[in-house]
Amino acid sequence: QIQLVESGGGLVQAGGSLRLTCAASGRTLSDLYMGWFRQAPGEEREFVAHIGRAGVVSNYADFVKGRFIISRDTAKNMVYLQMNNLLPEDTAVYYCAATLGSSYGLNIGKAYAYWGQGTQVTVSS
Repeated sequence: QIQLVESGGGLVQAGGSLRLTCAASGRTLSDLYMGWFRQAPGEEREFVAHIGRAGVVSNYADFVKGRFIISRDTAKNMVYLQMNNLLPEDTAVYYCAATLGSSYGLNIGKAYAYWGQGTQVTVSS
């Protein structure tokens, strides 16, 4: 009964920042690998970042390296995505995802068994 709820999306001008929050329930974060994905209109869902059970960041997508930071607060069962220097190309629905473990790489959507409903991020120029 793992559930994920994203929040923090909105409309921001290019160069601005947003902080997305993923609230997890049903399982402590210490048991979960967590990831952020996004899907722009007319495009396939793509990997953004993930963080492991031990709290280490294993990977960022190339297009967000140096701009986005994934972090976790295990005591609050929260995962965050701090997005800085946003670009219009970052406009998408952002999804939080979780898995207890997978034989797939954590940059692949099929590795994750649980998904949030998504939160819209719109970056204007």
